[in-house]
Amino acid sequence: MKLNRFKSSLAFVALFSLVACNYNSSVMMKTTKDYPFHNPPSETSAEYIITPSDIIEFKLYTNDGSVLIDFTAIKEDQSRVSNAEISTYLIEFDGFTKLPIIGRIELVGKTVKQVETLLEETYSKYYIKPFVIVKVVNKRVTVFPGGSGEAQVVPLVNNNMRLIEALGAVGGLTKLAKANKIKLIRGNLKSPQVFLFDFTTIEGLQQSDFVLQANYIIYVEPRSDYLQELIRDIAPVLSLITSTITLIVVVNSLNNK
Repeated sequence: MKLNRFKSSLAFVALFSLVACNYNSSVMMKTTKDYPFHNPPSETSAEYIITPSDIIEFKLYTNDGSVLIDFTAIKEDQSRVSNAEISTYLIEFDGFTKLPIIGRIELVGKTVKQVETLLEETYSKYYIKPFVIVKVVNKRVTVFPGGSGEAQVVPLVNNNMRLIEALGAVGGLTKLAKANKIKLIRGNLKSPQVFLFDFTTIEGLQQSDFVLQANYIIYVEPRSDYLQELIRDIAPVLSLITSTITLIVVVNSLNNK
């Protein structure tokens, strides 16, 4: 009798240990309690900064915008197709891109407005009163709002999108999100900069008043729903045990007849 109780207790402990190991298994980007978070970004720029791997859409007009220069069209009926295929340009890893006529030019580290001004000055050697329009077409951030399967890639449609706007773009924080555990990761993922924000206070919101740049990761840590996790993890095991016991009872009943 005591042996059976011991076996039952041992099985319960093993089952509990197995389930306990799975708690918080969906929590990503964990940090220790004494993790040295970086101070909130202190960038003074109010606009998006061009970075390597950005893809820009570039349009050049003459006479202050009256005539669009088509660098690629050979025939009138081909102009639209040509423009659609090669009207974008990649900012290479060294910060340069290659543009028609002027060749390679460094654009990294500048705002869109600064790039437009620089290109207008450069193309003024070849055209009368050039007017330039530049748009970054692939800038985005990844947002995890604190719920399972809720992550989204958010395009930076504005040049001055803030952290609170990116969270709003995905519908805000989920019910399980910790508003005081909002992490922002940027830079090389081998040695990233990690910032921690607390949106339960006005001070925390004020610290997030900076412009998001491409490829930032915004991760809101979720709260653990221990009861739900326990039920989810134990249910298959209990089902197996119940099925086994039922089978044993049926077999014993048949043998006793």
